[in-house]
Amino acid sequence: MKLLMPYITAGITPDWTAYLPAFAAAGADYIEVGLPFSDPTLDGTTIQEATAVALARGATLDRILTDLEAISSPVPLVASTYANLVIRAGAPEFCARLRKAGFTALIVPDLPLEECAEVAEHIDLVLLAAPATPDARLAEIASRSRHFVYAVTVMGTTGERTELSASAATLAARLKQRTDLPVLLGFGISTPEQAAAAAGLADGVVVGAALMRRILDGATPDQAGAYVRSLRTAMSGG
Repeated sequence: MKLLMPYITAGITPDWTAYLPAFAAAGADYIEVGLPFSDPTLDGTTIQEATAVALARGATLDRILTDLEAISSPVPLVASTYANLVIRAGAPEFCARLRKAGFTALIVPDLPLEECAEVAEHIDLVLLAAPATPDARLAEIASRSRHFVYAVTVMGTTGERTELSASAATLAARLKQRTDLPVLLGFGISTPEQAAAAAGLADGVVVGAALMRRILDGATPDQAGAYVRSLRTAMSGG
């Protein structure tokens, strides 16, 4: 079965943790939880807006982890954030706190491959690969990543797009030649049809901005879950 990882910005609503079981019930295999950072350089306008909303609501790392410690997620959680937060706390302490809160793995998109060894000692890292990544580096990324490899379909930021990038197929094929790990395509996957197309090229998909737009516009956990279910159904050929 193809893997599905929806994304949520932690702290975006007072009841943000209620979205996690809704996503799981709708067919999510992993859930990516974005830890808000004031300068989210890899993210496009939608997730930037979600981050700003969360920070304005008073979201902090301490509050987010406390929220998560109070629940038990039915599927693995993958944290995503920027290197500044990791460096500020120190990798051992930061990763220990993530594990205590229930995280299985961590994505740090601005942490160079050459500098990820210390973090990888303390928590599983999911690494990103891009269309412009050279073959040799692609192989090293694949060998160091855990759980799956996150394949970025475009050379740009996150965000909704009207069609799946043509580079997605090439990148997925290049990665699958170099790893037995699942390859998940992300960035710009916005509709069930795009999710189905991406799943046909790789082992699964990551959906973030399209989901966050719905939550920013007021979607409840049940409503957001219904959207995740539509992705799962399309990916399953339904």
